Amino acid sequence: MRHSRVRWRTSSYSAASSNNCVEVADLSGASAVRDTRNRDKATLVFAATEWRAFLAAVKRREL
Repeated sequence: MRHSRVRWRTSSYSAASSNNCVEVADLSGASAVRDTRNRDKATLVFAATEWRAFLAAVKRREL
């Protein structure tokens, strides 16, 4: 996935661990996730509802 206009942001947890860094981009109705170290590799795209459910589970410490 290459989007020249997509704005990627680094996870807030990346500063704490240099080995597990991810970047997230907001897309229309979805969120994309990629490995900071391997930006040219695969990008995962999640529907907005899936992404919100994932974040909620992380915040509840279920994952």
